[in-house]
Amino acid sequence: MRSLILIMVACTAPLVAQTAPPPNIVLILADDLGYGDPGCFNDASKIPTPHIDRLAAEGLRLTDAHSPSSVCTPTRYGILTGRYAWRTKLKRGVLWPWDPPLLEHDRLTLPELLRDKGYRTACIGKWHLGWDWPIDQDAHITDVFKGHTIPAKRRAGFAKRIDWSRPTRGGPLAHGFDHYFGDDVPNFPPYAFIQDDRVTAKPTASKPKGMFGHAGPATPGWDLSVVLPTLAQRAASWIDSLGDEPTKPFFLYVPLTAPHTPIATSPHMRGKSKAGDYGDFVHEVDWTVGQILAALDRTQLAENTLVLFTSDNGSPQRDGTGMSGPVGSVKRRFGHDPSRPWRGLKSDAWEGGHRVPFVARWPGHVPAGRSSAQPWVHTDLYRSLATLTGCTVPPAAAEDSFDLSAVLLGGATEEPVRDHLVHHSGNGLFAIRQGSWKLILGKRSGGFTKYKPPADAPAGQLFDLDADPAESANVYVENPDVVKRLSARLDRIRRSGRSTDDS
Repeated sequence: MRSLILIMVACTAPLVAQTAPPPNIVLILADDLGYGDPGCFNDASKIPTPHIDRLAAEGLRLTDAHSPSSVCTPTRYGILTGRYAWRTKLKRGVLWPWDPPLLEHDRLTLPELLRDKGYRTACIGKWHLGWDWPIDQDAHITDVFKGHTIPAKRRAGFAKRIDWSRPTRGGPLAHGFDHYFGDDVPNFPPYAFIQDDRVTAKPTASKPKGMFGHAGPATPGWDLSVVLPTLAQRAASWIDSLGDEPTKPFFLYVPLTAPHTPIATSPHMRGKSKAGDYGDFVHEVDWTVGQILAALDRTQLAENTLVLFTSDNGSPQRDGTGMSGPVGSVKRRFGHDPSRPWRGLKSDAWEGGHRVPFVARWPGHVPAGRSSAQPWVHTDLYRSLATLTGCTVPPAAAEDSFDLSAVLLGGATEEPVRDHLVHHSGNGLFAIRQGSWKLILGKRSGGFTKYKPPADAPAGQLFDLDADPAESANVYVENPDVVKRLSARLDRIRRSGRSTDDS
């Protein structure tokens, strides 16, 4: 099927700026950054974010942007495929250490689509979509394990069988990226940098018991505080290296490891915010954005580069104690609310779990200093970028991606391009929104928020976000027709296999 899909890809002249060269694309994805963390989205933020704020001043803010899941792995799948991850075997949660790849062999990814157009592609940062690690002599994990998540009791056994001298399969290079550098997941083994499809140094030690993260092999002397600065340096250096082929466009995907735990702020960043270690780590994320923007400026690539900055889900609001801290503690200790003004945390079906900051900048194309309330889901990156780069998406791809390229370019429409949004919590709870109505198919948040519903609470939650953006008044009982209509729509989307044409 893969070969058939590749043949079906037809790249045509872009619908906008037809005489101009296709834009370079830099997609920066923060990890667990809340809507209320950057100053340009929260005037009460206690964290300086000058570089993200600069992007907003020079570009467009989307104020109704959402991750396709309230947790990590499914969002990354959705960005690269334009498809909801709950359509895969991963119905809840994330992939864990040594789990095999979630991306299917025959699925056309966004970097593959762009590479077929002539783009150079690179991924620098956190992958968290699984690898097919080499084990024993000639085998790989998928040769002996056919599931999608390895049971916890078997993980340590697989770790002892990894053959570090051989390349791994199923990672970024297998799905459209020419180059990869990262540490996969900062709190998972192996604690080692991976370049392309091999570790840069064999993890011959074990993670020290006092170091944050899951047990497993580690590179001797591994320092968690070095990870984010290394990724910043690598991303900037990759941009610097592009001078050899200045006319060939590029797609650089930078999925950061922060401010997700371990909250391992670099020494030179400590004390930069008024929100403790967490705030300092968010400030370091902003500094990383600044390093990438500086590289674009000094290589004179900024003018024709579309820079996108967003987050993979909301924040759990940990204060950084022990490189972690209790959920909600940064708000309680420092008065900084990473979810402001929304209810909920990472993993929740409430807005704070999945409504995220989103900024786009492309000088001369994306209007500067503007904001848009058009509804957006990160799966929409696929079709939107396809249009901006002049590629036609084949029918078998991007089933849950809508083309919002006109929105990114400042186009105003009376009606939303999307007439609905589907949300998914960490434990697999579904929600659907249409207009101002949002229906959650359950009594709880579906995630990190500790909430005990009243004994007589209805089976679901219905909110009118226009009248009640804080999701404080459940009007499920009072509006049975709305509940019925939205439930039927969600059921149709789930059964049809796509949301772009679910009627």
